[in-house]
Amino acid sequence: MDRIKNVLICGLGAVGSIYAVKIKNYQGASLKILVDNWRLARYKNSPLIFNGTEYNFDYILPSETDFKADLIIIATKFSGLGEAVENIKNFVKDDTIILSLLNGVTSEEILAKNYGADKIPLSYCICHSAVRKGRNVTHDGVSTIVFGTDRSSKQAKNNILKLQTFFDKANIDYKIPVDMRYSLWLKFMLNVCANQSTALLRMTFGEMLENDKFMEFAVNIMKEVQLIAKAEGVNNTENMIEKTPDSSYSSDELSNIFDNANNQYVEDLAAEQQEYEYQKQDSMIKELDEISNRRYHFSHFGTHGFGFGSVY
Repeated sequence: MDRIKNVLICGLGAVGSIYAVKIKNYQGASLKILVDNWRLARYKNSPLIFNGTEYNFDYILPSETDFKADLIIIATKFSGLGEAVENIKNFVKDDTIILSLLNGVTSEEILAKNYGADKIPLSYCICHSAVRKGRNVTHDGVSTIVFGTDRSSKQAKNNILKLQTFFDKANIDYKIPVDMRYSLWLKFMLNVCANQSTALLRMTFGEMLENDKFMEFAVNIMKEVQLIAKAEGVNNTENMIEKTPDSSYSSDELSNIFDNANNQYVEDLAAEQQEYEYQKQDSMIKELDEISNRRYHFSHFGTHGFGFGSVY
């Protein structure tokens, strides 16, 4: 069984930066960060600073073809998944593992339609929220990748062993549940009832537990997810609500999921707004450059007898 040597990360936000730093510090793999031209310029001019240390990663554009990845980690927002699916195509080979750390239950299906289900383990990430200010990211180091497969092919099973070996060497915490699909849907249930609700109401996990109205609301949301999970063929859905701390969660981890959902959701919105402002500034600079060039060309028309003179 070949080991994982070449790693590509798509998405350098809160989650992506955590694992980019871990893998770069491991030094046992060749790590590249997939970016577009705009982000390439941004990261080159203003590198990521993680817990006070500046990181200059090896960036790669989607058009490049001289790098093939043993492992591709997708750590974008869901809104960026479609672009990621297209952008990773030059780096996928027959035995590439594509690991999605997105919340939800559909990213693996979307990736599988394009690259084959045996390449795509079921997976998600549990982590404390990272605090981001510009390119500065602060994180307490608490993060776990939960992964597994419900497929019986040799490739799918070998992928789990390869990931386990790589994560052990790279000092990346992980869990492999007995029933990974159940665990995936349980995390989805928790996200659905917690993320937006706690963010909007600014409630901690403890406050939620003490509020009967909120608990009634949360349980009703869980019941909706439970019905969908059952219709999707997930096993043991009848105990999903009653046993939410089970299947890879301790009670402390469950508390952290809810408490950090509030912070992460708000921070993600702030980060997206900041990214939008950066893009808007760059767009304005580009537009001003174009106007300046037009003025230059028009003024030179006048000096060469075209009669236009300078235009301002």
